[in-house]
Amino acid sequence: MEDRGGIPVSSSEPIDAVPAKTVIAIDGPAGSGKSSVSRAAARRLGFDYQDSGAAYRALAWYVLDRGIDLDDEAAVVESLAGFDYAIGIDPDGYFVRVGDVDVAEAIREPRISAVVSRIARMLPVRAYLVELFRHVIASSERPGIITEGRDITTVVSPDAAVRILLTASEEARMARRSAEISGQSAQEVAKHLSSRDAQDSRVVDFMNAADGVTTIDSTDLDFDQTIQAVVDLVRRTTG
Repeated sequence: MEDRGGIPVSSSEPIDAVPAKTVIAIDGPAGSGKSSVSRAAARRLGFDYQDSGAAYRALAWYVLDRGIDLDDEAAVVESLAGFDYAIGIDPDGYFVRVGDVDVAEAIREPRISAVVSRIARMLPVRAYLVELFRHVIASSERPGIITEGRDITTVVSPDAAVRILLTASEEARMARRSAEISGQSAQEVAKHLSSRDAQDSRVVDFMNAADGVTTIDSTDLDFDQTIQAVVDLVRRTTG
């Protein structure tokens, strides 16, 4: 496959092992700041950054774009063969593409947010994307990579050097997400976050830290303090 400036990851070849590098895995509920904190922490550490949620959103965009019935799991799974996905993992060169289409903005639209959980709870889809995420990790050429999202600390990278559950109170998460999203009321944001967490919790536990996973509660931390907490933990642990 042609490399379009990022990591082309539509190959279905499984990656059983990754090169020696520092892998940081970050999980947590919706609105906890996983993406923004992970990207900023990667920048400070000189690491790559993988937003795994972008793949689920990009697949939802791809399925909708082709008029595939989201209730037809077999059709969704079959569509994976043509899912030509690429992501930029340089924290200063982030993009998401499906084929030749840059979908980084489109996958954040409310119509995608409304259906992405329906895609994400399909177990064959999750299995396929787990291999995709491992492929991205293996493809990183920097000393380390931070990968964030569902299943990361327990399924995708259970042997990561540092595994973090990034969380915050429900009130804090809703307030932060409301500040990020324009055109939606606080009530709409709250409803979406609660619905997203409820649907995703059917297939993965992202509210409780598994053994060996460190919890960082950012309820009383500002953005920079949360980034620093992640960076300090990585440096202490990998020393």
